[in-house]
Amino acid sequence: MDVDAALLLVGEFGRYQKQLTLTFVLLQIYVACQSVLIVLVGAQPEYRINTLEVPSTHEELVKHVVFEEDITSIVTEWYLIRQEAYKVNLAGSLFFVGLLIGNVLFGPLSDRFGRKPIFLTGLFFDVVFGFMTAVAPNYEVFAASRLLVGLVNGGMALVAFVLTQEFVGKSYWALTGSLTNLVFAIGIAAFSVIGYYIRDWRTLAAVANCPGVVFFLLFITIPESPRWLYSQGRTQEAEEGLQYIAQRNGNEKIFVQLKPCAGTMRVGQPAHGVMDLVRYPTLRWRTAILMYVWYVCSLVYYGLTLNAGELKGNRYLNIALYGLVEVPAFPLCLYFIDKSWSGRRKTMTAFLLFAGVACISTMFLPRHLDFDMGFFLNVTSFALCGKLAVSAAFNIVYVFTAELYPTVVRNAGLGICSMSCRIGGILAPFVPSLKTLNPSMPFIVFGIAGMSGGFLGLLLPETLNKPIAESIEDLHTPAKQRLEDKRKKGVGSQENVKS
Repeated sequence: MDVDAALLLVGEFGRYQKQLTLTFVLLQIYVACQSVLIVLVGAQPEYRINTLEVPSTHEELVKHVVFEEDITSIVTEWYLIRQEAYKVNLAGSLFFVGLLIGNVLFGPLSDRFGRKPIFLTGLFFDVVFGFMTAVAPNYEVFAASRLLVGLVNGGMALVAFVLTQEFVGKSYWALTGSLTNLVFAIGIAAFSVIGYYIRDWRTLAAVANCPGVVFFLLFITIPESPRWLYSQGRTQEAEEGLQYIAQRNGNEKIFVQLKPCAGTMRVGQPAHGVMDLVRYPTLRWRTAILMYVWYVCSLVYYGLTLNAGELKGNRYLNIALYGLVEVPAFPLCLYFIDKSWSGRRKTMTAFLLFAGVACISTMFLPRHLDFDMGFFLNVTSFALCGKLAVSAAFNIVYVFTAELYPTVVRNAGLGICSMSCRIGGILAPFVPSLKTLNPSMPFIVFGIAGMSGGFLGLLLPETLNKPIAESIEDLHTPAKQRLEDKRKKGVGSQENVKS
């Protein structure tokens, strides 16, 4: 039998897999706190200057600055105001640069050396560099720590997502993928609560980093991904891993025996990696489309956040709303992607098209609409609808991408797509500046991007109820046997074992 049938035998989503999934999902709260840390750590409180003369130097300015809020941040400690204010945004940008590098680096490494060692290494250094942020003696060390945290945080989170998927049966990938992204959004809201009660930035950075220590200790004992072991030709180790899962699920009497995986590496054969995404026409075509879809999701998501999410008032409430506004998107996409009449491809396309139409529609709205009279027909409402839709599409594309790549290059594929995603995030802040040309221009850009990404996504193959490819050769084998047939085969094998 293959891994899908074996997972059916030992339990596709048994007791042990549920425990693992819960732990991996809760890890996203830690990932989210690191991702939005700069929002509060770099907060600029209100201040006044106690002098009538204009200070000629920054050192002179510092002597006359009085901050009027009872909080501390890197702004209040190192006086990052006026001509020094750019350093706050620079630190945030360095984090996302690190994410880009980590996504590209960690994917191929985990495909080559295994999921578990790369994941644990990334999590360990994430914790180390996170505490470096909290004790940074100056801005330069702080900025360097944010770059390093972004590098290991982005790579570690990517491998964690793949591990979450590979420990359970394919029929549960939509559930686990959606839960991962849902908890990330909740993690943003949770960080705002922590920040509300902890106003010292160094204490906040340390407290937000402490869960990483707990998660590292919890994950030390996890087994290697059976799917990865099987794809590498290490069949015996994969069988032992599946046997361990069966025992933890309470199925001690089950015996797992896997057939050799087609296309596993032979002695002297080069390892699979990023170049395979270019070498094989099928993977090349899929990668090109997925990179654009990921880019669009990131561009529209972060662009709408910057363009329509700049809320006045309590900063902690605003951060909470920033996360919670995404929550309704996840049950919606979770419902549709498992329906035979919609599936992954059509649902992703529909949400991207809806996001695009919502953005384009803002150009037809009168700009003078009163808030009370035009509550459902104003620019902000349409923009938030677009954000909900693109959040759902973002969630689906994670699951869809994991299913489109074979196990041997899954992390490499996700890494390249995540790199494209980060490029969209880097460009997103520049789009709102197009307002100088026309007030509707940013929404036109987001609308065209969303609609083009949606239509292009239709060129990808549907993966609902299709078997997962373990090797690249599986992509070229006619998939006449659907996943339900494989389940029946697995059930038959289970009956034979019991008899």
